[in-house]
Amino acid sequence: MRYLSDIVEGLPFTELQGSADVEVNAIVFDSRQVQPGCLFVAVRGTVVDGHDYIEQAVADGAVAIICEELPGHTATGADFLMVQDSAAALGIIAANFYGRPSEKLKLVGVTGTNGKTTIATLLYKLFRELGYKCGLLSTVENQINGQIIPSTHTTPNPVELNRLLDDMVAKGCDYCFMEVSSHAVAQHRIAGLAFAGGVFSNLTHDHLDYHLTFDNYIKAKKAFFDSLPKNAFALTNADDRNGSVMLQNTKAYKKSYALKSMADYRVKLLENEFSGLLLNIDGEEVWFKLVGSFNAYNLLAVYATALLLEQDKAHVLTALSKLTGAEGRFDFMVSPNKIIGIVDYAHTPDAVQNVLSTIKDIRKGTEQVITVIGCGGDRDKTKRPIMAKTACDWSDKVILTSDNPRTENPEQIIKDMQAGVDAANQRKTLNITDRREAIRTAVHLAQPGDIVLLAGKGHEKYQEINKVKNHFDDKEELLNQFQLLA
Repeated sequence: MRYLSDIVEGLPFTELQGSADVEVNAIVFDSRQVQPGCLFVAVRGTVVDGHDYIEQAVADGAVAIICEELPGHTATGADFLMVQDSAAALGIIAANFYGRPSEKLKLVGVTGTNGKTTIATLLYKLFRELGYKCGLLSTVENQINGQIIPSTHTTPNPVELNRLLDDMVAKGCDYCFMEVSSHAVAQHRIAGLAFAGGVFSNLTHDHLDYHLTFDNYIKAKKAFFDSLPKNAFALTNADDRNGSVMLQNTKAYKKSYALKSMADYRVKLLENEFSGLLLNIDGEEVWFKLVGSFNAYNLLAVYATALLLEQDKAHVLTALSKLTGAEGRFDFMVSPNKIIGIVDYAHTPDAVQNVLSTIKDIRKGTEQVITVIGCGGDRDKTKRPIMAKTACDWSDKVILTSDNPRTENPEQIIKDMQAGVDAANQRKTLNITDRREAIRTAVHLAQPGDIVLLAGKGHEKYQEINKVKNHFDDKEELLNQFQLLA
């Protein structure tokens, strides 16, 4: 139980109607969740405007309302606070309601197009290996010192986010490592949080269905670094052309990492095998269990972050060499007849190329690479032909199939992808709408030693069709097909 006056501390508001002395027992921004004694925040969403439900919220027992404009007929029985941006206000009041938990541990945010999940997960595993209690907020799952909490978004909403952080504090966590998505920044989900540092991986084509332009996408990522305080660190990938952009206006102290450029932290790729990586990292040769040059970047980012958090170099490298990556990120398995299977979350053109170029670097040259790939429905359509072209350019055979079609016709999504397949690549491309059948076909086309890549879904355990999530697991499907070969 909190008083409204405490919850809105530090919140700039333009008008107050009421005394602000009322007790509040919960914060909600979905009118369907309103209960007596709660504070309702009217947020303007992409589809629904919470302002349309203010009167109903008061009728259902809300004792206070935060909004950008008052309803036509101000309902009685509740205090009203007017603000310029309800979404930003939600983050601040959620932090206040839970006692500003992000200030009671060291919170590190990881942003970028690719690598967020791997970097955040490795940091979580590393610091637990170093003996700390930690929290993780990621696309795959949330964790509180080993306790798994299902994840529905890359970055939770502000109320859920602060509740999870408060739970971490209560359980003695010293650190929390979280993915910070561009949506989360644009929608102010991280407003009110105190970050000890921020990490930038890279920036490539993605989420233009939401941000509309690449410039808006860059600005969303950059806004995270712009908001970092001067006592935080800002760590960026110097090999990415947008790496320096992230640091332009930040007050945090600036550090960089790279494979190719001059940077504060450097790594050299010595060996790249399906069994792992041999890296010279900051002057030390170490064997790691992760695969691919993109993971050399991820490992270096984790190493640099750990040192910026004042950890011992030798202990960090020893612990990091023991770790595996996040689920669904270059998950590697071998069938009884020696077909190599890889499941990866790659769902952007750059991520697909990263995975396939890694396979090319490792393969001996005689094996076929058979790629099964689709694109999500109700998402950025402009990347569909690019992803198909990338898959064809780097594979011997490609099967275009469904990913999560959502409310779109999966055959139309495949047709959009086909626009990127030129005449020369048509001969090595199949269209199989049913993803299970596509995986089965890929395995049966493969010969011993060939490589089957399932791209796009990674860790996901469902396929969403017409707003229904049906159980579907790429790794499970691949292993089932492999067992039939035994």
